[in-house]
Formats: sequence, C-alpha cells, structure tokens
Amino acid sequence: MAERKTLQGLSPCGFHALSYLEWGHADSARTIVCIHGLTRNAHDFDTLAQKLSTKARVIALDLVGRGQSDWLRDPSHYHQAQYLADINALLARLNVRQVDWIGTSLGGLLGIVLAAQPNTPIRRLVLNDAGPFVPLASLQRIAMYVGIDPIFASQTQVEAWYRQVYSLSGPFSDDDYIHLARHGSRQRPNGTFGLGYDPSISLNFNALATDINLWPLYQMITCPTMVIRGEISDVLPEPVAKLMTESGPRAVLHTIPHIGHVPGLCDAHQISLIEQFLGL
Repeated sequence: MAERKTLQGLSPCGFHALSYLEWGHADSARTIVCIHGLTRNAHDFDTLAQKLSTKARVIALDLVGRGQSDWLRDPSHYHQAQYLADINALLARLNVRQVDWIGTSLGGLLGIVLAAQPNTPIRRLVLNDAGPFVPLASLQRIAMYVGIDPIFASQTQVEAWYRQVYSLSGPFSDDDYIHLARHGSRQRPNGTFGLGYDPSISLNFNALATDINLWPLYQMITCPTMVIRGEISDVLPEPVAKLMTESGPRAVLHTIPHIGHVPGLCDAHQISLIEQFLGL
C-alpha cells in the first residue's frame, strides 16, 4: 500500500505543496523515481510500483498542477525549469545518492535533462515513449485536448472520455480505465467532475512552435538507458527510437505492438521488461 506524502516547492509566485506516493521501505538499497506525462498523475504507476516495491523503494510524484499537488498562482511558470526545481526538492527529501528513473512522455524528457547533467543521481534511465526529438505535429495533436476543461456529470462519463482519448494507449483493461478515471478527475464544488489537472498547464505547451530537440543532451547521457515505445506512437517516431540505440547511451529498445502514445506500464509484459532492465 502506498503512503501519500507532501513537500514544499517554490516558484517565483510563492510556495506550493507537492504530493507524492511512496511504496516500500525508506531504507531499501534501491530507490526508483517515477514521473508521469503532461496531463497525468502519480497513480499511473500504481500497478508497476506495487510490483517493484517488493525489492525497492518506489516514489511517484504529482507534478505541480496535477493530481493532488497545488496549482500555481501564475500559470506562466508551468515549464521545464519549474518541474526540474520541484524534482530536485524531491530528490533532496529522499536523501539518496542514486535513483533509477522511470519517465513517461514528459517525465521521460525531464529524465533526459537530468541524466545528462554532471554528477547526475540517475543510475538507470527508463524512457516510456519519450525521446530527445518530438515532432511539432505530435505536439499540435496533443494541444487539441490539453487545456480543455470539460464538465462531466459523473465518473462514468469521465471514464468514457478516457476510453476515447486513450484508445491507442495501454493496453488497458476495463479496470485500468476505471482507475484512470477515478484518479484522473476532480470533483467540482457543484458535484460535477473535471479532469484532474490545472487547465492552465496548456499555456506554455500550446505556445510551442517548433519541434522539441534534446539531442545534444541525450548525447551526454552515460547511464544505462531503456526505451519502451508504442509501435504506432507519433510522439516517438521509429527513426528517432532507432537512432537512440545507435548514439548517446545506446539505449535498449522495446516496441509494444499495436500501441500508440503511451504504453501504460500496467501489464505483465511491460512490467517484466522494466524489472529485468533494473535488475530486480
């Protein structure tokens, strides 16, 4: 069972509470940090973390503006530098010299930045449908639903929305979709439901006008790296994934058939790939 904890982050507009989930024992020899995608939350890793926590301490953070973390007073600060500052505060709280990193989409991009730094604490890096180059076309597709603030009469309607938007992700069972809806929604004061993140996270994201290019940072990574890619993902195109195996840390690549953006990390096969790579 996970324990929910909090710490303080700091942005130019003041302090904010950051919420995270912790599985396993604080004195474990290994600590694994899991960071979710753009609109998601720490509960995306529930199934994976329960399995990994038999042999390691597992931490999953709600990035600011998501899940149970605070929303920023000034949405212009929803950007990479703020997320990295908050993650640094989390790493300081954990008080460990090394961590293994599992990052989905945005969480993977943040992992690339951190793993490229001198004296990085990242021992092994797992990139879930994330790479050093993200085409503008895929960013524009995501921008079509990031920042919308739909109103749902019930969590059943939220679940139906997730089934539509995440139809190419997973693979997800009925229980997985129920889990996504339960933890990926928030109840409004009038009893209706909204999505579980601050719609204003779209402010900077939707302003992106070029591809994301982190190749210079990727080339600086030296830790063992594994990439899990959805076969039909447009966020991590196949040529990019292939080049990741040939340059920088020369990542190990596993492609999940029939899946787009992103593999869910909640089925036995995907979990087994991570266990083997992390040596658990």
